[in-house]
Amino acid sequence: MCDTMVAMGEVSRDGRVYFAKNSDRQPNEPHIIIQVPRRQHPKGARLRCTYIEIEQSPETYAVLLLKPSWIWGCEMGANEFGLNIGNEAVFTREKYEPAGLLGMDLIRLALERCRTSQEALELIIDLLQKYGQGGNCGYEKPFTYHNSFLIADPREAWVLETAGKYWAAEKVRDIRTISNGLTIGSHYNRSHPDLIKHALEKGWCKSEEEFNFARCYKDKLFTYFSGSGQRCSCSQQVLEAEKGKIDAAVMMQVLRSHHPSVQGRQFRQAGLKSVCMHGGGIIGDHTTGSYVACLSDKNHLYWVTGASTPCLAMFKPLWFMEKNPVVFGEDQQQEAISYWQLRERFHRMVINGQVTNLESYYEKRDQLEKSWQETAAQLDAESASDSTRIEFMTEAWRQEAEVIQKYIAENQNKPIRRRGNPYFRSYWRRQTQRLGRT
Repeated sequence: MCDTMVAMGEVSRDGRVYFAKNSDRQPNEPHIIIQVPRRQHPKGARLRCTYIEIEQSPETYAVLLLKPSWIWGCEMGANEFGLNIGNEAVFTREKYEPAGLLGMDLIRLALERCRTSQEALELIIDLLQKYGQGGNCGYEKPFTYHNSFLIADPREAWVLETAGKYWAAEKVRDIRTISNGLTIGSHYNRSHPDLIKHALEKGWCKSEEEFNFARCYKDKLFTYFSGSGQRCSCSQQVLEAEKGKIDAAVMMQVLRSHHPSVQGRQFRQAGLKSVCMHGGGIIGDHTTGSYVACLSDKNHLYWVTGASTPCLAMFKPLWFMEKNPVVFGEDQQQEAISYWQLRERFHRMVINGQVTNLESYYEKRDQLEKSWQETAAQLDAESASDSTRIEFMTEAWRQEAEVIQKYIAENQNKPIRRRGNPYFRSYWRRQTQRLGRT
């Protein structure tokens, strides 16, 4: 379960394109940040994705990937040209294949091989037709689905929604949000050549005139229980209300938002209908990583948590550059996992009721984030050098780590006082035991 959104430059505060995503996964699944440099590949080289092997491209671009640690692809990410892509699990009437390219594989392939959203759209469609999509996406339990994608660059954005090999694509005009359900209806810019014909043959609609992609192809039951309707509506409404004022802070606000039935009780009650999703219910996942991209023709600034639970975590500044000291390389898998797990330890202590000075943590977090945002804006306005930006990023990430370690040290020996209903308490006790924490 996830939520992805974009606001184009004409409706943002400063003319930038703002792209944001929460990755909702199984709560013990490390969500890591890695950067892979531009590479050349020999003729005839093959590439192993998560489940299948395909031909390698002669050249792959530098990419920033936010990904489940065990999967080759990524839930969201960017490349050196400012291309950003995020995917959503969607549930359809089409068959789920046992193996193929995962939606996350398709994202990474597009980031590594494309410069613009238009190129990425074309590539994903081509790969979908050539290899299909399929395979288990679950970490501790099987989970299969089809995919929708939000694809954005500093000038243009597209939504691509799929059902097996079938698809429809819609160009974004100003604001667009997607979640765990098909959202493209009767109006789209491009589609699979047999999209309507197939629906008619299946009896999902009676005529071409009444065709509606989402209505015809979605699995109504799974889509309903995903809670996607409420989350998608929430994020869309907030962004519509903030037109002309949208910036990174607004996007963070949406990613941290909770359904009114959960707000204030998010650490003792599951929140499937919340954009900031909290696990602990019979259905639903947990937000394991969050990301905001600020895109312009001049430069691209990213805000990442490197942690679960955005309503708790800190969004830290990140510019895309070679040899970035604050992110991990592909050969630093265990270090990247450990980084996420340390912050997850703090989250589990909050769930356990051990963090008795949580309000002071929030005050410190908000103070740091505000200062980072002000400094980042100043550095962008001054077109600061890479060395200046590296110095600032390094200090910001150091400050965040210092705060996390401080609050863990102050609270780790306090008694556990789990809250919530019996199922919620049991759920998180089991999850924490499996994570290796007590």
